[in-house]
Amino acid sequence: MSAAATTHDHSHGADHAHDHHDEPGFLGKYIFSCDHKVIGIQYGLSGLLFLLLGFFLMLLMRWSIAFPGETVPGLLFVESLPVIGPFFHDAIGRWAPGGIVNGELYNMLGAMHGTIMVFLGIVPLGFAGFVNFVMPLQIGTIDMAFPKLNMWSFWLFFISGVMMIASFFVGTGSVQTGWTMYSPLASTTTLAVTNVWMHGHTWWLLAMVFNISASLLGSVNVITTVINLRAKGMTWMRMPFFCWAMFVTSFLLLLAFPPLEVAALLQLVDRVFGASFFLPTGLMEGGQHLDISGGGSPLLYQHLFWFLAHPEVYVLILPAFAILAEVIPANTRRPLWGYKSMVYAALTLGFLSFLVWAHHMYLTGMGTMMSTYFQITTVLISVPSVILLTGLMISLWGGSIRFTPQMLFASAFLPMFGIGGLTGLPLAFTFIDLALHDTYYVIGHFHYVVAPGTIFALFAGIYHWYPKITGRFMSDFLGKLHFWPSLLGMNLIFAPMFIQGMGGFHRRWYDGGKYFEQTSSASNWVTELTSWTFGLVGMDVPNNLLGLNVLMSVGAFILALGQVPFILNVFLSIKGGRKANSDNPWHCTTLEWATPTPPPHGNFTFEPVVVRGPYEYSVPACSQDYLPQWETEPGKAAVAAASPTPAPVAHH
Repeated sequence: MSAAATTHDHSHGADHAHDHHDEPGFLGKYIFSCDHKVIGIQYGLSGLLFLLLGFFLMLLMRWSIAFPGETVPGLLFVESLPVIGPFFHDAIGRWAPGGIVNGELYNMLGAMHGTIMVFLGIVPLGFAGFVNFVMPLQIGTIDMAFPKLNMWSFWLFFISGVMMIASFFVGTGSVQTGWTMYSPLASTTTLAVTNVWMHGHTWWLLAMVFNISASLLGSVNVITTVINLRAKGMTWMRMPFFCWAMFVTSFLLLLAFPPLEVAALLQLVDRVFGASFFLPTGLMEGGQHLDISGGGSPLLYQHLFWFLAHPEVYVLILPAFAILAEVIPANTRRPLWGYKSMVYAALTLGFLSFLVWAHHMYLTGMGTMMSTYFQITTVLISVPSVILLTGLMISLWGGSIRFTPQMLFASAFLPMFGIGGLTGLPLAFTFIDLALHDTYYVIGHFHYVVAPGTIFALFAGIYHWYPKITGRFMSDFLGKLHFWPSLLGMNLIFAPMFIQGMGGFHRRWYDGGKYFEQTSSASNWVTELTSWTFGLVGMDVPNNLLGLNVLMSVGAFILALGQVPFILNVFLSIKGGRKANSDNPWHCTTLEWATPTPPPHGNFTFEPVVVRGPYEYSVPACSQDYLPQWETEPGKAAVAAASPTPAPVAHH
């Protein structure tokens, strides 16, 4: 272990003018902080809370699908509680008479589950949380380029989350038109309610405007920081893949989110001011023509939405690859295989992600020339994805693998993401997509990418950087108790969706297909095995595709139980976890492990100089199995040459 990474008494370059600042109070230090590390933790904790909320909504949906018309266990009890009960009734209970989820509530749950998980959960945790805490440390700077802009980014996101939750409590309840909010349905539903502030849809649109604005500020900050504030010696090809992937993700956010912000604003104008950007002439409701000017285009909204939403898929995926590119080499003690190929693949992925959006729109009746173009680009974009996945898989070859909790989640990501990607390839082709569109097949494909895929990678990142954030390890026992039920639950939920989807099950049947006998009565060996297995424990599950609904809901319950050890682990380990024995407890090679633990304001106690690439593990003729970027030889930090100009100052 180098002296630079283990001792904290270096004076040169350490203060960066910080010692002359008054110590901020509690609000300035932890709430309205400009420190990138605090903001990263704020994003991370907020994202985890929203993931928990979105998961709860999914549990209600899965109950309704498996046991339609039956009272949800515990729902009436929660409503009867003294403080929480009234709030819960206003948000959920008033739409579930007798504790039964009806079609109206199911639509709300579906729309808000998708919105919360993607825009308020995975992106804030996977991108904003990790990039804020880790990236400035990895490139050797003292903060983000625009610290105050960084603080504004978090608070705009937080306001968007509050607005989204507020939509549950307004008169119409939250939105019921799917997380995609297609016009004209989304623009005309509940028009009889004249007070626009009593529309859940109004609050959804305003929340999205704030959310997207937060993402734009954050992405500008990341791009500027990576370009301008890298440490001495940190050339582009010495930069960790984590920073490369987050750099590409920032461009995706910067270029793809504005069309959705425009779409949200125009849809808001349609609803509030009576415009018709997305409303065509001749719409009827209740047998009468709607009193609108008309002339708008619903397809325009779809183009604006999907021009965001396909790059958004890679906004979810690239942070996952970024995290695994740090976790896997550290736990195999092998260099990241094909580092340059992976960098170029990430850049190619970012470029191609803007050329495939209309494969979500094959049902709109586009011509054969256009559909052929989007089929070709969709197949092409699988190539860089395969390169990234292959690089990570080959990095395992010949490694001395440590099966820590983070490595378990990282290694499970690889086949889970592979299943998600391979099942997406058939959907690239029009003739298949026309049959499978809006079925559970699509839901299974997408969720294999972002649930056992991306979310597993996020868990790996939390376990990996937790010692750097807190100075303590998370419990390995609780970590493994978290992993195995999560792996089992995820597969029990999403694998049967492919079978149901190919059988014709629609994603928006709140009763799970109970009233569509010709579809739901089909059976096969999977349904027979499911029925027989549940019969062993005394449950009467039908031997048809409906029986898989029960199997998937049991999987959701197992997944819920699996998160309890994780929640306990996060909070108990802050004070009770085993203390990190050094600033570099995993013996990693990237620059964030050269800082004190946890990193102080200003990050580094010496001026970091980078002398080699980011993944120098198991170097021949080296006395240890890792050679950090900041060391000229084991235990000896590189020293910066004297500079006539003062070190940069981060203004907080």
